Amino acid sequence: MPRPEKIRLGEILLRQGLLTEQQLEQALTAQKESGRRLGRVFVDSGFVTEEQICEALARQLRTSFVDLRQTALRPEFVSRLAESQARRFRALVIGASGSALVVGMADPTDLLAYDELNRVLRQEIEVCVVAESQLLAVLDRVYSRTGEISGLAEELGAEVGDGGIDFAQLGVPASTDDAPVVKLLQSVFDEAVRTRASDIHIEPQETRLFIRFRIDGVLHVQTEADAKISAPLLLRLKLMSGLDISEKRLPQDGRFNVQVRAARLDVRISTMPTQHGESAVMRLLNQSGGITRLDSLGMPAPVVERLRRVIQRPSGMVLVTGPTGSGKTTTLYAALAELNSPERKIITVEDPVEYRLPGLAQVQVHEKIDLTFGRVLRTALRQDPDVILVGELRDQGTVETGLRAAMTGHLVLSTLHTNDATSTPIRLMDMGAPRYMVAMSLQVVLAQRLVRLVCEQCARPHEPDEHERAWLALELGERAGTFPYRRGDGCHQCNQTGFLGRTGVYEMLEMTRPVVEAASEGEPQAFVEAARRQMGGRTLRRSAVELAVRGRTTVTEAMHASNAFD
Repeated sequence: MPRPEKIRLGEILLRQGLLTEQQLEQALTAQKESGRRLGRVFVDSGFVTEEQICEALARQLRTSFVDLRQTALRPEFVSRLAESQARRFRALVIGASGSALVVGMADPTDLLAYDELNRVLRQEIEVCVVAESQLLAVLDRVYSRTGEISGLAEELGAEVGDGGIDFAQLGVPASTDDAPVVKLLQSVFDEAVRTRASDIHIEPQETRLFIRFRIDGVLHVQTEADAKISAPLLLRLKLMSGLDISEKRLPQDGRFNVQVRAARLDVRISTMPTQHGESAVMRLLNQSGGITRLDSLGMPAPVVERLRRVIQRPSGMVLVTGPTGSGKTTTLYAALAELNSPERKIITVEDPVEYRLPGLAQVQVHEKIDLTFGRVLRTALRQDPDVILVGELRDQGTVETGLRAAMTGHLVLSTLHTNDATSTPIRLMDMGAPRYMVAMSLQVVLAQRLVRLVCEQCARPHEPDEHERAWLALELGERAGTFPYRRGDGCHQCNQTGFLGRTGVYEMLEMTRPVVEAASEGEPQAFVEAARRQMGGRTLRRSAVELAVRGRTTVTEAMHASNAFD
């Protein structure tokens, strides 16, 4: 491909009818005042989109515009450019065309970058245009820090050697950036944010140490290193979280904050003694993203509407149920965000406090000093609250106190570990709550699970196998074979998993009069039948199947979600 010529972006857009002369003058004036690139000014001003600029450049240069969101990238081509070079030149090797390398550039008119790419790649290049925002997102994904983490782990292992740990050296402040253990942890947290990990697991074995990330609910091995680096890693983490560094025989819990990229993470750490040393699990809570809205959780619109109607009531109990890690707290805080106003007094009792929401009185339970759920809840009732959130109904005392609060003019939100909505009232009675109290106080039970979504980048049609067809037929009957099922092949965007992100599946049980009457009678089977009639078939299984038939998740993922409670 011939060397691109230097061209003026404004003139191209003007010539192709994408800009008016008045808009160009406004943009040039704004560029002089702000110093931003002209293309960014055009986009920020709403005159053109980034894709329109790329397509215009491609037409002018007689080349192509490549949408990186729809492009499968191969590591052998991407690795031809080091990450530093790719970011400096705003370029990415996409593939090959004959004897030439196909290179995507955010600014193909940058002649200096073009000449440097020719020199670095030492091969003929064929330039195409890519959107800068897409390019930067792809660079974050394809240049994984796994290799760097492994290298730092080896460096730390060499420094520790066989002579034991220099505790004085490891006890230096966390700002000492040249310590290998600090660099390793910085790289681990950076990679965890890049891959959207919710948890980091540090697990020592007899001779090896495994660091695993939980991504979209599934654990993935991130790196493997010599087991001797486990002790310095745990020591540093204990120092960061204010734990007792001399105590290795008992579990400990703590928390600390860390700034990674543009994200502020609230890290909850739990350590546990194992046969081969202390293991640690860190839950990562991104405080930069804010509280998710109810209508952004994946709930069907009718469920959102009914839940909003219920939480506006002045009293009663709303329970969200499901296993650990199913998003119960996220749902409750989405509800609290809608209720939060200067007119309401809202108190939360949690272990631990996972989200921080201005305007709330948030209390963290501390069992060691007898600051228990029951004690805090009883005290909270004397604080004249309108809304109370109880992190979890763990015992009979907490259940009864919460139900009494719901009966005496308070809206109580809480969670419970049950398999589905219909079994929740029965579970409350099994925990010792009087039947009349459950019937009078409980307003709504929302059961939920999280389901992984098919990656749109590598999604393709999928033909269900015999087992999957039989399962679908239970819900869909003869229509089971008429839907466009999909699965992901795995690509750079989803870290080769075929899934990217998660959404919720839900079922809601409202305690209507027939359901309340059935609960009051004390006959479990009659209550279950009344509850199922009230839900009208809108079960967790049905919600999961609907995601599968729309191609948003795989049939296997929907089966796993539903079989958890079948």
